[in-house]
Order: sequence, then C-alpha cells, then structure tokens
Amino acid sequence: MQWEIVIGLETHAQLQTQSKIFSGASTRFGAGPNTQACAVDLALPGVLPVLNRQAVEHAIRFGLAVNAKISPASIFARKNYFYPDLPKGYQISQMDLPVVVGGHLEILVGDQVKVVELTRAHMEEDAGKSVHEEGFLGPHGEASSGIDLNRAGTPLLEIVTEPVMRSAAEAVAYAKALHSLVVWLGVCDGNMQEGSFRCDANVSVRPIGQKEFGTRCEIKNLNSFRFLEEAIQYEVRRQIELIEDGGKVIQETRLYDADRQETRSMRSKEDANDYRYFPDPDLLPVVIDDAWIEDVRSKMPALPAQLREQWQSEFGLSAYDTQLLTQDRDTAKVFEELLAIVGKSLAKAAANLIAGEFASSLNRAGIATADAPLKAEHLAPLLTRVADGTISNKIAKDIFAILWEEAVAGKAISTVDQVIDAKGLKQISDSGELEAMIDKVLAANEKSVEEFRSGKEKAFNALVGQIMKASQGKANPGQVNELLRKKLS
Repeated sequence: MQWEIVIGLETHAQLQTQSKIFSGASTRFGAGPNTQACAVDLALPGVLPVLNRQAVEHAIRFGLAVNAKISPASIFARKNYFYPDLPKGYQISQMDLPVVVGGHLEILVGDQVKVVELTRAHMEEDAGKSVHEEGFLGPHGEASSGIDLNRAGTPLLEIVTEPVMRSAAEAVAYAKALHSLVVWLGVCDGNMQEGSFRCDANVSVRPIGQKEFGTRCEIKNLNSFRFLEEAIQYEVRRQIELIEDGGKVIQETRLYDADRQETRSMRSKEDANDYRYFPDPDLLPVVIDDAWIEDVRSKMPALPAQLREQWQSEFGLSAYDTQLLTQDRDTAKVFEELLAIVGKSLAKAAANLIAGEFASSLNRAGIATADAPLKAEHLAPLLTRVADGTISNKIAKDIFAILWEEAVAGKAISTVDQVIDAKGLKQISDSGELEAMIDKVLAANEKSVEEFRSGKEKAFNALVGQIMKASQGKANPGQVNELLRKKLS
C-alpha cells in the first residue's frame, strides 16, 4: 500500500520582551533557579495579571508579516491542567478569539516554492521547568526532582499550521522559514538551545487517495531542525509498520529520544474540551483598533516577501535566488551592501557569490552571517574584476579562498588586486597569445578534433579543458570558446 504523510506544526516562539507576559519579572535566560519568579508567576493568593503591551505588538507584527487577520477583540482563556511546574493549575492562553487568525508563509523545498497555510497564532504564558538532574537529592537523600519557575509566565506566540505538509523535508523547510521570519521581525531571538523556538509536530499517515485523515500523534518540544526531521521520519515509519501489521495508531503525545533516534509514548493526547477552557475573569478582552495596527505596521522592516518580489522584478533574479538571499536579514543586508558598491547590473553575480562561496564557507566554519569575517567591501572587487575581464569566475573563487583564509586566521586581509598581482592571476585576454595556445592543444589532441568534427560536442569541452589547463586557468573562457570554434570550423 502507498501512504501519504500528513504533517501540521505547532511552534512556540518566545516573544522578545524584557519582562513576562503578565508580570514585571525578567525574562533573562540563565539566572539561578527560581530567582526570576515573582508573586504573580508563583500564583500567590490575591495577585492579578497585567498584560504586557509589547508582547501584543509583537503578535500583531507577526500577523501582518504573514498576511493574517488581526482580531479586533482578542480574549485570554484559562487552559486547565495539573503539572507541578504550573503553579496556578491552569495556563493563561487563547482559544476562541486568538490575536492572529489565518495567514500563510512561503517556503522553499529544494528549488520549489510552496505555500503553507496558517490556522492561527495565539498568545500564552510558558510553564516552569521540571528538573530531573542526576544527583538531585531530597531532604532525606532520596532521588528527587526539582521545579524551576523562572520560565513561568514567559510570553509565547504559538503558531499553528494547517495539516498541509507532506514530508519531513517540507516540515523542516517551514520551520526554518518561520524561524528566519520571527528573527527578521525582531519578535523572537530564535535561540533554539535556550528554548526560545521549539516545535510540536502532529504526524499521521493515510492511504494515498483517502480523504479522511489518519489518527495523529503529537511529538513535543523539538528544539532543533535535525531532531524535527529525525522524529517525523521515525514516527512515519512507526505508524506505517503498525498499521500494516494489523494494529491501530493511538492518538497520543510522544517524546523524541535523540540518543536512540526514536519517539516514545508520553501520555494520551487530550482534545480541547479536556482542558475546560473558559475566559479568564482577571483579564479584559484586548481591543486592537486600526490605529494600533497601522502604528505597528509603520515600524516594521521591509519583509522578505517584499524584497523577493522587488529583486525578481528589478534584477531578474529567480525565486530560488531570492529565497536564499532573504533567509535572514543579515544575508539580505550583505546583498544590498554589495549592490550599493558594484551597481545593480551585477545583481546576479552578487547573488551567486553570496549563495555560493560565501554561504558554503560560513556553513563549513559554523559562522553566522552577521559574524562573517569578510564584508561587502572585501567581496565587491571580486565581482568588478570578473566583470571587467581581469579574472575569470574560477580565479575569483581561488582569490575568495585566499581572502577567507586570511580573515579567519585574523591576518590583515589583502585586496583583490594585491592577490592578483602577487599570484600572477590576471586573465589572459590577448588574442595572439590565446591562438598560439589553442594551436598547441589542437596539435596535441588530434583525436578530440576528429571526434568534434564527427559531431561529438563533448570533444569540444575536452579541448576547452586542455586549453584552460595549459593556461593554468588564466585564459579568458569566453574568448577561448569563440577562437576555438573558429579554428575548428
């Protein structure tokens, strides 16, 4: 039987505020246990929550970025469940009237653009954290767990998709695009190691052609793109094998064990009515009028989608190029700085450089774009020297490698012209010199000449390769092609 995978993601993005969503306690990461939990966070008797305005503005900003509807009246509700790290016995969240409704996000899967529809994005408070560290002992020396309530009350935006993704690769592409967007907007710092951005994956399978969804399982708290992919792939295999062996998938919440690379059962999956949602009597509805929305819109940066459309229209770049260039604000900034130096006519060359040697070098070194040792002023001369025929694209890559090595080693970075002169890398464009070189190669490769004249185009490429080898990569490729074809004809 052929199976179709159905995936929806629920992503918790910690909103980038200095204080918590309903109290003035700090959201700073790394403080000692229970040192950033005030009376409101601890749910002491008589305390009342007060909504953080900046958290609401961050939610509005996200909603505008994904072309969603901003609810004119948004209501907070109590979501009731009983865990030791939830002091109140309920979580303040949103159910019927979330702040953000609908919307969509474009993602890049391979070289294909796909649109992922969003269901909603609602605000809520985070819970505390149960600590199960080895060696944690109780008052009588028994093995114990502890509770750290520093995270209790931290503002979250839970972003929920429709079940429209059909592979782990699509889910990862969406998670990366969403991560990039919330960081781009400044609403979340995106630090996955600190728990600022984490995903829950709802996974089910169904026979191809079946309209009804299969029974889903939710995999909780995936805090890396690799774990997200591995967890989905394992869960898909588990469900298919279970069904094909005559069993049934049970709706449940599962955890991913990264060491064993498998999911395991955590608890039966609750439905919304199990949480007994009802409006929180301590919080008034949040009224969001047009003036507030327009004020937030006026302070937003240019969005990735806007830049992609502009660059495709103005520079003739492909959708694939512009997706890569807008993967984060720092990459887009490098592209814009390059164009400011070299001009719009070299936009495609600039895009190729950033997506090629620049990006691959960053990945190999594990360096963020913002911390790149080579800046736009170092890269721009590479583009202009290729454009004016001084060097070839191949030589430009060699020079880039030299500059990168100097920068990473903390040495003074040479200029492109200094490297060209010192290494003797100037491209050979003299017709007489090139013709003499071509004649020698043709004389030494009579078999390839005959093969070309008998219709084998590959022989032409082989001859070009021999000429470039003879010139140590310095021959002007365009001129070599033109002169070679003239001589062979």
